[in-house]
Order: sequence, then C-alpha cells, then structure tokens
Amino acid sequence: MQAKELVVIGGGLVGASIAYGAARAGATVTLLDQGDIAHRPSRGNFGLVWVQSKGENLPRYARWSRDAVQFWPALATELFELTGVDVAYRQDGGFWIGFNDAEMQAREAMLTRVNNGVGGIPFTMLDNAELKARLPAIGKSVAGGSFCPLDGHANPLLLLRALHAGLKAKGARIVSSVDITHINYDEKNADFVIKSKDGATWHAPRVVIAAGLGSKALAEQVGLNAPVIPNRGQVLITERLKPFLPYPTNKARQTNEGTVQLGYSIEDVGLDDTTTVDAIQWIAKRAMATFPILSGVRLVRAWGALRVLTPDGLPIYQESASCPGAFVATSHSGVSLAGAHAYVIGPWMAGLGNAPDGFDVFAGERFLDTKRAFSYGH
Repeated sequence: MQAKELVVIGGGLVGASIAYGAARAGATVTLLDQGDIAHRPSRGNFGLVWVQSKGENLPRYARWSRDAVQFWPALATELFELTGVDVAYRQDGGFWIGFNDAEMQAREAMLTRVNNGVGGIPFTMLDNAELKARLPAIGKSVAGGSFCPLDGHANPLLLLRALHAGLKAKGARIVSSVDITHINYDEKNADFVIKSKDGATWHAPRVVIAAGLGSKALAEQVGLNAPVIPNRGQVLITERLKPFLPYPTNKARQTNEGTVQLGYSIEDVGLDDTTTVDAIQWIAKRAMATFPILSGVRLVRAWGALRVLTPDGLPIYQESASCPGAFVATSHSGVSLAGAHAYVIGPWMAGLGNAPDGFDVFAGERFLDTKRAFSYGH
C-alpha cells in the first residue's frame, strides 16, 4: 500500500496513539491539537492497562481489549528508545476489590461469562485471607477480590508526552492551540478541507476525528454518528509513601513515584470538571476501608476531569460511507488500548493496513436503533 497523507483531529491519548501508529507505518501525518483549553481526559485517567471485566456485553470488545494489552510491552519499549520517556508501564497483574459476598458472586459470574465468550482472559477469585497474602495492607472489611495476570498500569501523562515526542521523531507535524470547527469533503478531488475557528485550513485525502467531546459535531459533517457525552471523574493523590501496593487495583494504585492515586467517581454533570467535597470524602473513605494504612496519610491534590463516553461505554471506530477517507475514533480506554490504536488502528485509518475483523459492531449507527437501550456497562 502507498503512504498516505493523514490529518488527525485531537491530540489526546486516542488521537496521538493513532497518529503515532500512522506515522511509524509511513504516512505523512499532521496532528491538530486543541491544546491546554481541551477537556483532556488523560488528566483524570486512572492509568490502568485493564482487561478483566471488559466486554461483558460484547465479546468483540473483550477480545479487542485482550489483544490490545499484548501490544503494550513493545509500545513502552519503543517509545522509551525513541524518546527517552519512561511511561512507567508495569504488567504484573491487577486486582478488583469487593466488599461483600453479593459483589463477589456477581463478579465471578460476570468474569466467567467474559472468559467463556472469548477465552484467554484468566482470572482467580480470592477471599480476604488469600487476597491479604498478595496485598498485605488490605483491610478487614474487604470480602475479597479477583485477580487477572494480564492487567497492569502506566502513567497517562507520561504516555501522552511520549506519544507527542514520538510523533515528532517520526517526522509528523503537530499544530497546537487550534480549534477545528468544520470539515468539508470535496468529492470530485477526494479531498478534505479542515478549517479552524481562526480561519486556518488544512487539506488531506484522509482525516481522523478523535476530538473527544468535540467529535460529535465534527463527525456529523462527514456522515458519521458519534454521540459522545461527558462524564466527570474525581481523583485524589496522596503524599509519597514507601512501597506497599505492588499491584494496581480498581480502588487505588501506587505510582512509580510512590504517591497513591485514589479514585474514582462517575458523575453526569455536563461540562463541569470541578471537585466536590462529597465525592472527595467518598473516595477517601472507600480507599481507607480498602487499605487502612492510608488513614494517616496526607492528600496533596484532588481534581476532576471529563471522560469521553458513548451511551454504552464502548468505542466507536468507523469510516464514513458518504465521505470515504473520513474516520471517527473514540474510546474511554485510551491507556488500555493505546498499543492497539498505534499498531492496528493508525495504519488502517492511514490506508496502510487492513480494517480489523468484526469492527462493524463498533459503528456509531448502533445508537440510532430506538429499540435498544444503552448503559455505560462494558
């Protein structure tokens, strides 16, 4: 396949991963980034490279998540060798924590369904004593948990920095502080004209819309449906502590710097990314119940960030039928899927690789079916 020119709209984790993958595959890439004014989801990303529980209601997503984490070792190594940025990637497994028997039973049933559906997603259910053998700091109020050896974690902001540095190293052009408002398709010349709020324009035969919460309006202009909505998550960070948490959990994870990240809330509050006392108290109390050692620890920061979600919590990956060469890509799992976005989605959307099999299930038209009900469960 011949190298293509590609414009990627959106410089967050999803857009940067796709752009990087396209550039390393040989495409001429321009990344248009809204910059510091963007509602950057990576600011509130919990940093999990997570497989267990993904795809409960869609086996293709479970398989996509399982396969995606297999790209992570190569991506982390490649970015470090290319840019010198260590994204703090560790993949020794991860724990989900439950507080009562009902939660544990529901968890085991769900993980069994997921693994039976696609295979290759192993898990182990552990009671409190078994969990404490692996996580000595676990509290008495914890009923138990599930462990998946495929899970891990990384630093989202370092990953974003490495991807941007990697793009530059691969010869891509990054244009910052641009707010894209229009995409026009010239059918005669098979060319897209991308316009910013200040009147600047770019031309390319291919364009990827990965603009987070701005994707909906832009996708509509090229015949695509991307009904993304904001969802606030609040996150807390503690002071640096001696290592006590060797694995990431869904309640807390200790970073490579020694701080402990606590989270997170799930709130439908529109574009409000501020913090609230109620949510901070709830997150802190849950963390202390999980790991009592945190009771005497100082919190040094709390913040809110807006995640980008579809009505069912699943990604959208699609090429426009009416405007060939225009794509939309949106996913709230920007860290977990970063390797797959780079090594699979980037080349595909640049015209240098094939579309993944079975990706029609991720088309945005699924949300036009009035007979279907959607929830964030994924």
